[in-house]
Order: sequence, then C-alpha cells, then structure tokens
Amino acid sequence: METLSLVTLLYVETAAPSLQDNTADLDRLKSALLGALPDALSGRNLNIPYKCMGRVAAAFRKGGFRGYAVLTVLPWQLDVVDFFQAKPKYLPAVALDLGTTHLEASLIDLLTGKTLAGGHAVNKQIEYGTDILSRIHYAEKGIDGAGLEQLQLSIVASINALICDLVTPLGVSLHEVTALSVSGNTTMVHLLLGLNPYYICREPYIPLVNDPDPFLCAEIGIELHPQALAWVLPSIGSYFGGDLISGILASGLDRKEQTSMLIDVGTNAEVVLGNREWLIACAGAAGPALEGGVAKMGMRAGAGAVEHVVIDRNCWQLNVQTIENAPAVGICGSGLIDLVAELYLARIVDLRGKFQEMFSGQSPEQKAFVKEHLVEIEGEKAFIVVSQEHSGSDEPVVLSQIDLDAMMRSKAAMYAILTTLTGQVGVEFADLERIYVAGAFGKHIDSRQAITLGMLPDLDLAVYKGIGNSSLHGAEQILLDETTRIRARDIGQKITYIELNVNQDFMIRFSGSRFIPHTDPKIFPSVPVFS
Repeated sequence: METLSLVTLLYVETAAPSLQDNTADLDRLKSALLGALPDALSGRNLNIPYKCMGRVAAAFRKGGFRGYAVLTVLPWQLDVVDFFQAKPKYLPAVALDLGTTHLEASLIDLLTGKTLAGGHAVNKQIEYGTDILSRIHYAEKGIDGAGLEQLQLSIVASINALICDLVTPLGVSLHEVTALSVSGNTTMVHLLLGLNPYYICREPYIPLVNDPDPFLCAEIGIELHPQALAWVLPSIGSYFGGDLISGILASGLDRKEQTSMLIDVGTNAEVVLGNREWLIACAGAAGPALEGGVAKMGMRAGAGAVEHVVIDRNCWQLNVQTIENAPAVGICGSGLIDLVAELYLARIVDLRGKFQEMFSGQSPEQKAFVKEHLVEIEGEKAFIVVSQEHSGSDEPVVLSQIDLDAMMRSKAAMYAILTTLTGQVGVEFADLERIYVAGAFGKHIDSRQAITLGMLPDLDLAVYKGIGNSSLHGAEQILLDETTRIRARDIGQKITYIELNVNQDFMIRFSGSRFIPHTDPKIFPSVPVFS
C-alpha cells in the first residue's frame, strides 16, 4: 500500500462556471477531486464537512477554480477541510507522547515528512496527583466534584502550550496545524477525552474505550485548525496502552520473522515478546525506583541527574557524569543502575544488596575509599555519590540502604517479568534476535551494568538496541503512513496479555531474582560472584 499521510494536498484545476455549465462550486470541486485522486485514494467516499463548506467554496472561487485542496485521509473517507490558492510552505501536524508526568511532541511537515521542531513540557495534571492512581481518585471528586473536568482542562492546556512553543519560532499559526496523533497509556487517554477512568483500577479492570474513533481536536479544546483530526493510538486494556502499541510500531516487532523483545520502563515495566506471527505482553511495577518514585535522591532523566558512575578500582576514584554536565541534584535510572553495579563490583554492596564496610582482601586504598563514601545518616548506612560541596543543591547526593533495597526489588521485578514472559511460550533468551529497550531507560542505560545486577539477561551486548522515545516515534509514523495506522489496530487483535498480579510463577521468579546477579549465578556467567 502506498504511504499516505493523515492529511494530504491535492492540486485541482477546472473550468469556471458558465451559462452552459451551471455546476455548483462545491460540486465542481468534488468532481475535479474525484478525477484527480491517485489510485491509493480512489474508491473512498469524498465529503466536505458542513463547517468547511463556506470557507472551502469561497477559497475555491477566489483562486479561479484552481488550487490545492487539503484532505483528511481516513480508510473509509476523504474529508476536504481547506483550500489554498498557492501551495503552502508547510502542512504541519503534531505527534504527541502523552506521558503521565511529561509530554513530548514533534511538529511534522506532512508535505516532506521532515520534523520541523520538537519539544517537551510538564504535564500540568501533576498538581492533582503524581501518579495514575491518584489522578483516578481525583477524577472522582476534585474541587466541587469537578475533578474529571479539571484534569481534562489541565492536560488540554498543557498540550496547547507545548504546540504553541513548537510552531511560534517557525512563524506558523496554531490554526495551520492540520492533525494530531496521540500515544499514551489508557488512563491518560481517558483523562484527555474527559472519560471517567473509575473502572480502570477496579476489578475486572475494564476501560470505557480501548480504540477511540478519530475526532476533531476542537471538540476537546485543542486549538489547532478547526477541522484538525486527532488520531489516538489504541490500547489493549487498562494496563497496556497506546504508548506500547507505538513501541511495537517503532521497533517493527510485529513484522519480524525472528522472535525479539521490547522493554519499555517508565512508571511500569512493559514488555512485549514475539514476531510477525504472534505477540505476548505483560506489565509490572519495576519502574518507580528507576524513575524517582522510590529512591529519595531519584529523579527523571534531566539536567543535573547523575546518569553514569564509574569506580576506578585501580586508584579508587569515583567518577560521576551528570546530564548536561550540570551540578548534581539527584540520580536517574541509568545512574542508579551504574552505581549499584559498580558498588557490587567494588564489593561495597554484597550479593544481597546490602552495604558492607569490611571484606576479605581489602586493600588500604579500598578502606580509605569506603571510609570516605560510606557513612551513617540518621542511623542508616548511605553512600555519598556527590558531596554537598559539589552538588547543585544544599545537600549531598546519596544512596541510602532503603534506596538500595528499593532498587533490588525493582531489578528483581524486571528480571522476573522477562523470565515469566519467555517461560509462557517456551522461548529462551538465547533465542532472541534483538532486545529493544525504549524510553529514557533505553537511551541512557549501560546494558553491561544492568546485566551485572541481574536486571537484564546475560547476552551479547549487540543483542540490545536502544530506540529512544518509541511512544513518540510511533505517533510520528501514524501521521505519515496509512499502513501504520492499519497496523496499530491490527496489532491489538494478535496480542495475548498476561496478568502478572495473579501469576504465581512471577512471584516465584521474583523471589529468586532478589540477589546480585541472581540466586542461581550460573545463568549470569559473565558476572563475578564474591563469597
């Protein structure tokens, strides 16, 4: 099938009306368009929406019955939504990653497929709750019982502000943006649409909608072209959202002959396993300690976050790298993984994930290093990553034993999720052609360090491939390619979803994974084991 953008331009030129040809203007336009349609668009109903009739007819006549029609392309219908006398410089549309705490968007020119601008912003809903569950509860009540309305207004305001930031430097008006694609988890989509998410977190966990039909952005207050269409990627259920469908699209997992895996770590760890014949998926709580939801000094990847840590065990020096080289104010997921792996290799953390000051064979340099960095704060052991003097705040960046325990639970949950999923279909890790790692986790993580912890399977590093913000990449593809829009809906029909909350096998595997690298070190042959 030919690549077709969600919105396209089509040039038409026809004779002017006369006494011999009294065809009405819009009928004349439709006739000309039907004659000019490429094969990929033929056979679809051609419609001019009521709200567009006056504007389109006036522009068509003013242009001398020639010019460029703007058409929204649906599988079953073409809508003429505008008309230009001259070919516009851009045909802009926006792809949106609708995150729980942050939004990220791309401004795409549908004429060329090029990205004109990109940006991100805080999701203003965060003032009503930092996580999905708290927002679901807020939606039930809120101020004066209008919680759901307040949450919707908040996210719409966030989106409008972000898109304005994208278009303004280019001299493009918001009303010139012709389409919006949205990729987000099921709850966030409900809140965007003003739909009650009450049943998402209550047994049997059934959302109001998984696959919303396209609608006009103006219907929910997003201030784009009056006929700008919003296309929301479908969900599979309460805990498997369109953002993970985007990840499958971006990785091409559903088209591969060989079996591969997709891992996306955010608030939850979401994992898909499969190929072009079958897909199986699950989600579990392995993300919060990596995102800043558990560790006291934890934070999302951003300026001042410690992202990489190395302990030079020759001279016993601690080397820390922060994002944008800004003064350290916290530690993000990749930094946390690096740090704990390095502490284990330096034998400052034992296989149980506990700090230890003394161990056999310790050199004087090691003792001095441990004495400098391993301290007690309020009666609890903690490792100083960056001293107060060198931090970007009025306190040191530290890793406490409580933080370390949370990290051990997260890493155990991650590996248990992966082994439970592969166990369901009898696939070995060695059978996987590729493991795609999405999001900030995939962008910053050192796979070698994650293997050391027993968080990811002990495979050749070439198997692992970071694919960035796959939620956004999938939304971009939705704007540009009709086959992708069809694939997004087809994927939902072929996925088997495993519910981990009631999976006994997962709990057994979780218990076995709460050691570094694992209770059974033989499955991590590349990781040293210390007695």
